[in-house]
Amino acid sequence: MERARGLLELTRPGNAIASGALTGIGAFVASASVGQLPLVGAAIAATVFAVAGGNTINDYYDRDIDRINNPERPIPSGTISPRGALAFAGVCFAAAMVCALVLPLLAIAIAAINLLLLVAYTEYFKGLPGAGNALVAYLGGSTFLFGGATVGNPEPTVVLALLAAVSTLAREIIKDVEDVEGDREEGLRTLPVVVGERRALGLAFGLVVVAAVASPLPYLLEMLGLTYVVVVSPAVGVMLYAGYEGFADPTAGQRHLKIGMFLAIVSFVIGRASLVVTV
Repeated sequence: MERARGLLELTRPGNAIASGALTGIGAFVASASVGQLPLVGAAIAATVFAVAGGNTINDYYDRDIDRINNPERPIPSGTISPRGALAFAGVCFAAAMVCALVLPLLAIAIAAINLLLLVAYTEYFKGLPGAGNALVAYLGGSTFLFGGATVGNPEPTVVLALLAAVSTLAREIIKDVEDVEGDREEGLRTLPVVVGERRALGLAFGLVVVAAVASPLPYLLEMLGLTYVVVVSPAVGVMLYAGYEGFADPTAGQRHLKIGMFLAIVSFVIGRASLVVTV
């Protein structure tokens, strides 16, 4: 049981399930039909397995850093061996590809590219200033695109993907400021290590401002209804506050930014639902 709990913890199940939900939201915004629900279910499952595998392999590569930053994680604590974690990640990736094979060609291509990027992230990108953050941001935004591609209509999800990517990039930079001590110890050249924590936080806040200014676009482009604007407005307020808060307390800032991003995602659903009801 302890080993099973350790494997589950490696996947960061909340993060994996949330990513699957974003794929479902992408399909919903792209006007999925009832007949496409089995495909949407397969896409959601593929996303959950892929993110679970990516999180697991990230812990595998980060096991030395986690001995400093997160010694309670399954690998540094000894609950799961590095080899066991690597094998489990392989199983998750295989399950993701099996689920994705029933999807349209564009969705399969997105899934294959994302799986390769998930594997390459920690080994090749994480220690490059800004590159790892940008990759994670793309992967977060691409879940909407994946959902849209699953139902053969990715175009309506492009703006949502960009908004999600910009917000995610800001949060990832703030999280790197949180982990700057361990990253310096391991010799990783993350953005806060290279340019300084204050400048990195300034960039993160600037990205939040960009996302806030661009937030009305889904309504202006008639992708989402007026209720989207009503619900996204407080979300934007939370995100702006979180970006500012990050200068004094990066931990609280990234946590509150995550809350604001969740509220924004809820606004996507409500905004699309209002169009459906109107039609």
